[in-house]
Amino acid sequence: MTEYGRSPGSEPWHPSDPLYGDQGWEGQQQYPQQQYPQQAPYGHQDPYAQQQTYAGGPYEQQQSHDPQQYPQGYGQQYGEQQYGEPAGYDTPGYPAQQYDATWETGQAAMPYNAPPADPYGGQQPDLYGTPEAYPPPQPPGRRRAPQQQPVTDWDAEPEEENHPFFTGEDAPGNESERYDDDAYDDDYDDEPDGRRSGRRGGKNGRGGKGEKGKKAKNGMACLVVAVVLVGGVGGVGYVGYKFWQGRFAEAPDYAGQGTGEVQVEIPRDSGGYAIGNILKKAGVVKSVDAFVSAQQKNPKGITIQAGVYTLKKEMSAESAVALMLNTAVSQANLIIPEGKRNAWVYAELDKRLELKPGTTKDVAHKQANNLGLPDWAKNHAEVKDPLEGFLFPASYPVAKGAKPEDVLRKMVSRSAAEYGKLDLDAKAKELGLKGPWELVTVASLVQVEGKYKHDFDKVSRVVYNRLKPGNMETVGRLEFDSTVNYLRGESTLDVGTVKDLRQIKDPYNTYRVQGIIPGPISNPGLDAVNSAMNPTPGPWYYFVSINENKTVFAVTIAEHNKNVAEYEKEREKSGQ
Repeated sequence: MTEYGRSPGSEPWHPSDPLYGDQGWEGQQQYPQQQYPQQAPYGHQDPYAQQQTYAGGPYEQQQSHDPQQYPQGYGQQYGEQQYGEPAGYDTPGYPAQQYDATWETGQAAMPYNAPPADPYGGQQPDLYGTPEAYPPPQPPGRRRAPQQQPVTDWDAEPEEENHPFFTGEDAPGNESERYDDDAYDDDYDDEPDGRRSGRRGGKNGRGGKGEKGKKAKNGMACLVVAVVLVGGVGGVGYVGYKFWQGRFAEAPDYAGQGTGEVQVEIPRDSGGYAIGNILKKAGVVKSVDAFVSAQQKNPKGITIQAGVYTLKKEMSAESAVALMLNTAVSQANLIIPEGKRNAWVYAELDKRLELKPGTTKDVAHKQANNLGLPDWAKNHAEVKDPLEGFLFPASYPVAKGAKPEDVLRKMVSRSAAEYGKLDLDAKAKELGLKGPWELVTVASLVQVEGKYKHDFDKVSRVVYNRLKPGNMETVGRLEFDSTVNYLRGESTLDVGTVKDLRQIKDPYNTYRVQGIIPGPISNPGLDAVNSAMNPTPGPWYYFVSINENKTVFAVTIAEHNKNVAEYEKEREKSGQ
């Protein structure tokens, strides 16, 4: 209800109000209001002036009456005049009524220019004037005394816990009732509901089943809480025990040197804990902590290398560490020395893998392009072995039962990785070569011909000087005995006379062909590769190694022949 037609504040009840006989209601005489005659322009009653007002302030003025609490006449006059037609018009089914604002409000309405009647016919009533929003105040004669809690002279029983978890009752929406015994019996009981409930006494009709069920469920709830608490305490205790054991207790360990035989493979860059896990899984040591502790007791700087080790089962951690550090005894790796040919590697793999001789060589030739070669190392014409120069000199694990292609793939991948770190293509073009393949071929020649690393740079220069087509010493031929030994599959110093060598028709015969050979003749190490990339400047065309500490280089054939004579004398002294 709105506050049109009156001033703010509270006013007394009108003494002639037929609904309220009590004329002495206290608290209604606070602010008497001055009465003014009501104006009704436009020849009909103002719909806004019909709104009921009460004492108690502007908020209470908007309260409405519940028609059921008051005489019929009042309800009709209040409700129908408010939401129906304006006063003074006949409404079908109802007699014409004259609105008396003084009778209803107990005072004269304040004069003001009322707005025209609601054009929508009261279809949008004031939401604040509904009975649900503000119930009407009660006069003193009709007010009820507040209910008081009864006072007892004994201690009231504590309120029983009624949460479903403790009472066993099903929560709203819980479908567990369908599994209740009574519900189950009801589905198969043909007796009427009345007889059945009388015989059973409702849900508790069978000897207080409900009470027992509640107690049982309460006990189960307590049991669950107890189990959770015990589990938590047990978990904390277990963690504490493991912490104490890890910090202060000795790690489990075997005793003695162990029995039997087992091979384990240790990957590259494996730390103590990684190695310990591998050994524990293979049954070599009893615990990782015992192995790590034993390894830490060894002198610093001595580490366990990657590879395959032949160990024993159930060894003490100390014995396992000692055996792994003695790689000459325990390590089952295949070590490829620098400068070895592929033929030697294939034969060693056949022995290690207990294969028929020639098996690994056959696999290498048939699967060469599937073993990890870089693109620039594939499909070269007239090569004797497509993997030559790509079984990188290093230590490789070769476990029993391994496939030869898997071992070869590791070696080729290692070579590709090492070569990939170098700018072979740019260096090859700088040195007048066609690409990385020829550069690796030069490195293989340097590795075999140079013998000693401190001679590699000068030997590399001799190779490049001989490859020059315009040189008058070798006329563009390399003339290396090592190439003849390679094509023959030999390794000897006495390859024959130059005249005889020139008769051999083979692309690897450097005494006959000019230029570089089709491919590498060995597996060069990084030192030889670096020397092939960075030759020492010089005019040399010849060289000969007198001994380990002396290699002599010459520019002319005459100087070279003198050096060869000195070499022969040195051989006679050493008994070779």
